[in-house]
Amino acid sequence: MNLANKITLARMALIPLFMLCFIPFPSWMQGSSELLRFLDQHDVVIGVIIFVFASVTDKLDGYVARKYNQITNLGKLLDPLADKLLISAALIMMVQVDMIGSWIAVVIIGREIVITALRMIASEQGIVLAADRYGKIKMVLQVAAIVAVLLNNVPFRLLTDVRVDLILLWLAGGVTLLSGLNYIVVNYKLLRLGR
Repeated sequence: MNLANKITLARMALIPLFMLCFIPFPSWMQGSSELLRFLDQHDVVIGVIIFVFASVTDKLDGYVARKYNQITNLGKLLDPLADKLLISAALIMMVQVDMIGSWIAVVIIGREIVITALRMIASEQGIVLAADRYGKIKMVLQVAAIVAVLLNNVPFRLLTDVRVDLILLWLAGGVTLLSGLNYIVVNYKLLRLGR
């Protein structure tokens, strides 16, 4: 297994650690360990650090794969899967702790399911559907929105009363829908030509 794929797998391995940040430790466990008490008190900050680190590895694995000619079919499968799992896990955990409404999670995760299904259909026809620039913009907005919401609008609330985190979340949801529709329209034509 090459380095690029190992980086992608490391990103996937960070997802359960990120999710642990949203599960409160029982008080009897906190009382028995300073580490658990610290983790419970700083869970969101630790979660943000893990999430940002995992998100950055998305760029890193792609860079390594291109620079060192390590592009593989496994990497083409794992990289978008890792992205979808990371974003989905973040959204689900944020819904669980009432940071966001479930509707935005359903919109974003639903789009990912539809696009993945489209890619599977294309794969059966021997067609590879590459990610487009709108999908990359979508990912950046999703990461920015998730981080802003996790940090409860910090640092923006130090500068303004505007809920920048919610604006980013709405933008991420809108761009997610639009990029999904664009992807379907553009690639539907390819799929029809491939028959």
